[in-house]
Amino acid sequence: MLTLVYNKGGALGTNFGSSAAYLISSILILAFVLYYTFVNRNNPRLAYALSFITGGAIGNIIDRLRLGHVIDFLDVDFFNIDFLGYHLDRWWTFNLADAAITCSIIYLLAYILFFSRQRKVTTEKELPKQ
Repeated sequence: MLTLVYNKGGALGTNFGSSAAYLISSILILAFVLYYTFVNRNNPRLAYALSFITGGAIGNIIDRLRLGHVIDFLDVDFFNIDFLGYHLDRWWTFNLADAAITCSIIYLLAYILFFSRQRKVTTEKELPKQ
């Protein structure tokens, strides 16, 4: 469904401070991600994922600067969650920037856990012995 939600807090409906605090933290995190993207610009697997995070962050920052909040509009009713006393009836409303950031973070976690070690092992084996 398309549902208009003005999100003054953070991801997943969190509200740990003012919108200005979220704006400042978003800008600081964006600076870190931009630096890490520049450092890894020759590794397309990392660069593309970090670029999606950068784009999503910039989109949300523009909303916060322009409106004082982020506009969320994608309302997807997935299954309910009951896990160790935690109950969730409705999934959070989100936007395309949130989806890009979330999917990229999941990809980066999988890359770090499963592929970065494998790459290091193969490069160490390929180095000539001295």
